[in-house]
Amino acid sequence: MSVIQDLRRTVADLHRELTRYELVIWTAGNVSARVPGQDLMVIKPSGVSYDQLTPEAMVVTDLHGNLVEGDYSPSSDTAAHAYVYRHMPEVNGVVHTHSPYATAWAARGEPIPCVLTMIADEFGGEIPVGPFALIGDDSIGQGIVETLRDSRSPAVLMRNHGPFTIGKDARAAVKAAVMLEDVARTVHFAHQLGTPKPIEQHHVDSLYARYQNVYGQ
Repeated sequence: MSVIQDLRRTVADLHRELTRYELVIWTAGNVSARVPGQDLMVIKPSGVSYDQLTPEAMVVTDLHGNLVEGDYSPSSDTAAHAYVYRHMPEVNGVVHTHSPYATAWAARGEPIPCVLTMIADEFGGEIPVGPFALIGDDSIGQGIVETLRDSRSPAVLMRNHGPFTIGKDARAAVKAAVMLEDVARTVHFAHQLGTPKPIEQHHVDSLYARYQNVYGQ
């Protein structure tokens, strides 16, 4: 199986994680993966229902969003994904959802504060807000890159739009999207009860280092 065929299957499978964790509705949301060693990416087609997202339905574009291979038009967010890949070479996976709690924080234009050890572990501090940008050109991608370039967070809440997450591969970006929605919900609940207590920065640094370098197999 070629690298692109393998990535088509991986990206198709990862879209099922978005529905499994209830991060998307209808045809919203998308996962993409960079093709290693090539200026190409694999991404979800535009407006195709999740139960039809087979490996064959995935499309391949260049890193300017031009269709290279596939039977469908690429996702409407392709330009944003492509911009991230062009400007953040360490990123090999990008995910976008409209998951309810994370998107509610984006609607408020408010960062999610680092008040849980899980936030420190995965995001390395508060989860930042990116600028308002219209869909269709590089504007969203520029906002993602400008916000995350100097942040440890793999997630950004694009103002009035919703979350984008990045990762060393597409699975890592999906994991970040799943964890983002979980902590967004919990911190929302905490705000209903009072004012959540932030974690001191030196503890955040320690938790992040442990989780990124020691945790797991």
